[in-house]
Amino acid sequence: MDQPVSSTPLASVVPTDLSPIHLFLHASLVVQIVMVGLILCSIFVWAVIAEKVLLLRRVNREATVFEDRFWSGGSLDDLYDSEGARPTNPMAAVFGAAMGEWRRSSRIAGIDMSRGSTQERIDRAINITIARENDRLSRYMTLLATIGPVAPFVGLFGTVWGIMHAFSSIATMHNTNLSVVAPGISEALFATALGLLTAIPAYVAYNLLSRAIDNFDERLESFGTEFAAILSRQSEERIAGRN
Repeated sequence: MDQPVSSTPLASVVPTDLSPIHLFLHASLVVQIVMVGLILCSIFVWAVIAEKVLLLRRVNREATVFEDRFWSGGSLDDLYDSEGARPTNPMAAVFGAAMGEWRRSSRIAGIDMSRGSTQERIDRAINITIARENDRLSRYMTLLATIGPVAPFVGLFGTVWGIMHAFSSIATMHNTNLSVVAPGISEALFATALGLLTAIPAYVAYNLLSRAIDNFDERLESFGTEFAAILSRQSEERIAGRN
């Protein structure tokens, strides 16, 4: 015998409070854990984005100031004593590494870079410094690259669990009323939304920040190559002057 259809209006049986807090509080424990994890990941993503944007702006600004001083025609020894010995930015660190190696080699080999060993040490010092500065700029980027593709699947896990919880409620209460199914479906969809809200900024930020870091890395490499050429030229000029 067919059950009588309830005449209760749909709006009176379906919860109307779909606020994030309500959905979180009424979700199952597993889905709550998923939500908390995604929220923490989202906070981390935005913290990394803010930190990297401010850091890249600062190092590019400081690099421009340093390059202006470098190309102003002043003494390289004075610039090394003022900024290169204790560098406060990546560009000054590259300059300090190369200049310091050149000074040490000049005391040992009499600034005879024609043998190639001194030039190789300077190039190696520049490359090591650039790699170290790149590692500092790229800190936490791997986590962004991981959160981007993983977060949607974590949200999907919350979605699947929420739907399972909804069907479990149907089986327990022997009732297919929408008021029984809706809470589980709502929390499931909310977990999916959190996964996307976490993944999209992480994915976009990783691509944009990676490109910005690569651009700055190329800027350091160009400066290092030019400075190594200057040191080589100065060495040749001094050797020619002695002859």
